[in-house]
Amino acid sequence: MLIQLSSAALMAAEVAEEHAEGTPPLVYGAVIFGIFMVLMFATMAFTSLGHRHEATPEHVDPQRQFPNKHDHGQGIPE
Repeated sequence: MLIQLSSAALMAAEVAEEHAEGTPPLVYGAVIFGIFMVLMFATMAFTSLGHRHEATPEHVDPQRQFPNKHDHGQGIPE
């Protein structure tokens, strides 16, 4: 079976046409690098959004479906 497989591979290699390389690897690398740079700049552009306002504690809502039971009574009562 191995001989049949190797002879089929040799036959296919003889029949196969010459491989034509379409795009050089540096172009692929440059495109991927450019995509990562765009993603990095988008991330850096939105990093300050979380620091615009002071954090405020969440109000206690007794009608909440899943109430926060970990505040130990320190929430802001209304």
